[in-house]
Amino acid sequence: MFESLNDRLESAFKNLRGEGKLTEINIASAIKDIRRALVAADVNYKIAKSFTDEVKEEALGTQNVLKSVKPGQLMIKIVQDKLTELMGGDMEEIQVKGKPGIVLISGLQGSGKTTFSGKLAKFLKEKKHMRPLLVAGDVYRPAAIDQLTVLSEQINVPIFKEPENKNPVQIAQNAIQFARANSHDVVIVDTAGRLAVDEEMMNEIEQIKEAIHPTETLFVVDSMTGQDAVNTAKEFNNRLNFDGVVLTKLDGDTRGGAALSIKYVVGKPIKFISHGEKLDALDVFHPDRMAQRILGMGDIVSFVEKAQEQFDEKEAKRIERKIKRNKFDFNDFRSQLQQIRKMGDLKGLMSMIPGMSKLTKNLDIDDSAFNKVEAIILSMTPKERENPDLLNMSRKRRIAKGCGQNIHEVNQFIKQFEQMRKMMHKMSKGRGMNALMQQFGGKGGFPGM
Repeated sequence: MFESLNDRLESAFKNLRGEGKLTEINIASAIKDIRRALVAADVNYKIAKSFTDEVKEEALGTQNVLKSVKPGQLMIKIVQDKLTELMGGDMEEIQVKGKPGIVLISGLQGSGKTTFSGKLAKFLKEKKHMRPLLVAGDVYRPAAIDQLTVLSEQINVPIFKEPENKNPVQIAQNAIQFARANSHDVVIVDTAGRLAVDEEMMNEIEQIKEAIHPTETLFVVDSMTGQDAVNTAKEFNNRLNFDGVVLTKLDGDTRGGAALSIKYVVGKPIKFISHGEKLDALDVFHPDRMAQRILGMGDIVSFVEKAQEQFDEKEAKRIERKIKRNKFDFNDFRSQLQQIRKMGDLKGLMSMIPGMSKLTKNLDIDDSAFNKVEAIILSMTPKERENPDLLNMSRKRRIAKGCGQNIHEVNQFIKQFEQMRKMMHKMSKGRGMNALMQQFGGKGGFPGM
């Protein structure tokens, strides 16, 4: 996400690192590079120029004030602050208050509205402790109702559907009555995709909004469409006056233009960013955190929040006791892998850690990265998982045959597991992190990782 933009911005800042201070000349050169980077990221030229003019004014105003700060660092700080402002400044939460709260989902065909509806229902159920009701309001796409039904079953959230009814206004009204009668405190109305130039369909979404009076109207847009996404959002907002934007497919080849421009053009905040097909791959949009990620600083706050969501204090204490006794086994290791996988996309998580984005950029890391390791562990007997010391060559050959991998990969994993277990035990005894870093420095990870 935003890799190309990050590379171009970094190049602009790099040219300032050898400078002793900010001057009008080196500021002008950096500004030119930053503007080019934004335009290449599909940001409208007028927006890019307005943005860089503000950065330039700020930089010129501080060049003789903050002499103790290095020029490159100062420019990064200015750009970070201005990027945060450009994307909205403060995080804005979804408004779902009401009896029930009603969320109307709108957008183009193929933008990911139905998948987002399922993700939002899961988010409100698990994070806000609400009782959502999904509403199948897309009466045109043949598989829309079936898709939403499957999603509702996956997240265990009820769905309201009337397959024989082809009136989406009526369906939405009936759903709200159903929600009131069955104590649902939020209703999520999925609607058909439509083009802004399709007058009949735009009239229909306006009628739905007028009939149900949503507490929140969200416009879902594919971030990979770049500046076109911004133009479409503007057209929809003119008709619907929506409350917020949802950017989908941020895990794809997005240049960043939509995220950077949409608040400036439409005047409405981005409220969620969606990435990947997993139903927990939905994040509240924080402009300041996104600015940090664009500049390659990571997003350690979001990383910690995701870790805390999956943190099991009892399990952590149990593992800690076993490590201290040097009894950490394959079952414990697999349990820790599963906790990591629950946090979301592995490469996305690593990109949140400062400095890791560059290291992982060209690596093929995905959710299957742990599969080989897990296959090896699952090919062991229960006794072998509990007691790694039992693994002689005969047992390793059987494990290799059982998991479909060669003996070298099995040996490599077991060797690295033993090294890790020893280091964890040393660290628990106060031997420190340096020993761990020395042990693993320059060595590859576990098989498949």
